Amino acid sequence: MRERVCVVMNGGGDDEDVVVAASADASPPLQWRFSQVFGERSAGEEVQPVDMILAIEFDHSGDHLATGDRGGRVVLFERSDAKHSSGARRDLEETDYPVRHPEFCYKTEFQSHDPAFDYLKSLEIEEKINKIRWCQTANGALFLLSTNDKIIKYWKVQDKKIKKICDINADPSGAVGNGTVANGVPEANISSLRLPVVTSHESSPVAKCRRVYPHAHDYHINSISNNSDGETFISADDLRINLWNLEISNQSFNIVDVKPEKMEDLSEVITAAEFHPTHCNMLAYSSSKGSIRLIDLRQSALCDSHSKLFEEPDAGGSKSFFTEIIASVSDIKFAKEGRYLLSRDYMTLKLWDINMDSGPVSTFQVHEYLKPKLCDLYENDSIFDKFECCISGNGLRAATGSYSNLFRVFGVSSGSTETGTLEASRNPMRRHVPVPSRPPRLGGMIGRGSESAAGVDGNSNNALDYTTKLLHLAWHPNENLIACAAGNSLYMYCA
Repeated sequence: MRERVCVVMNGGGDDEDVVVAASADASPPLQWRFSQVFGERSAGEEVQPVDMILAIEFDHSGDHLATGDRGGRVVLFERSDAKHSSGARRDLEETDYPVRHPEFCYKTEFQSHDPAFDYLKSLEIEEKINKIRWCQTANGALFLLSTNDKIIKYWKVQDKKIKKICDINADPSGAVGNGTVANGVPEANISSLRLPVVTSHESSPVAKCRRVYPHAHDYHINSISNNSDGETFISADDLRINLWNLEISNQSFNIVDVKPEKMEDLSEVITAAEFHPTHCNMLAYSSSKGSIRLIDLRQSALCDSHSKLFEEPDAGGSKSFFTEIIASVSDIKFAKEGRYLLSRDYMTLKLWDINMDSGPVSTFQVHEYLKPKLCDLYENDSIFDKFECCISGNGLRAATGSYSNLFRVFGVSSGSTETGTLEASRNPMRRHVPVPSRPPRLGGMIGRGSESAAGVDGNSNNALDYTTKLLHLAWHPNENLIACAAGNSLYMYCA
């Protein structure tokens, strides 16, 4: 029996409005509940490092989900409720059960990357999957990009029917001689010999690598992103962003290069890059200094100059050794309609309006309670953890991960104070999050979702487990469904 996952909230956005921050009408907060889990480990079972999930991605339709792990494998899941229910029958089922949520089943898996060695640089290349991105489908086949630290691959996954030979009435064990022929059929019955028939049985998905895009990055690839034109994509490392054509694997164009003439002059690196969802000429990339740059490919071939710069206004005051570390942006995501941009740094989740570069529209405190523990987090390297973020298809809510396998859900629409904490487990405990007080206006903007330091983890009496961290998660493009990775397990929650 499924149990409800508690989310303590007080207010939400209008689910009928697809534009972020466009409506102040309150709607009931979402009630999240456990949906599915894949790869759940039993109590006391040790997680093998190669099984750790490092990438999660829904396709544009939401009917398929891909995960990549440290062992270089890509596992595909497909939606099962939509596959087996269609037409009038599905309409009748929805009438009887108006609240339905997507259910997924295992489809296939394949080895995307293997360990390699760069002999020129004497560098070992791990097989771990850093990012997965779905491409446009064609002729019933699925296409996706996967990358490790150095090599990007373009995969085609298509169902192939298994052919079998049947209707053979010969005995293969028969011997030659004594009135028999070589196929084991008696001479008297040779007229009854039937020709074998080839029949097609159930289909099985087969993955085939279409192209490999190697040797284009000197540093580890941290991002890949598809263009809305369906023909090109970008790949980014610490210092450069390259533009590729899907059909050309031996050539790419360097469109952003932040490498200084002298490496000692290096002050920031690229941390994430993302194409605009609808404008094929626009993309954004974030930096380790907490800034986000929007560039227009129509301005010049080498986009060293940005068209817009988004950064937090300098609040003044004293700065510590950790100020720049915690300001580094670990992930950015465009909302579906493309006007709003979500960013995650170590302490906060920020929502930006690309038409307004004076500062974030909203700021949501995720790790405010960890400020007194920054020294300890630096000592155990947890301060360098890169948490991802995701935004719902209607742009009204966003989610990001935390420690102790927790993740946070925030309402980002105007006037919403919805906020909740969930634990990635089959039977999550009820975790109470204090109701945030609305901070004062600063420069015409409201920072929403901030909380007091105590109890943000939902259980102030228990210390957080920094070894169990929820770094990777994805939001279904059309439904209120979140998929998140906890170690080697894939959990799904619906509302």
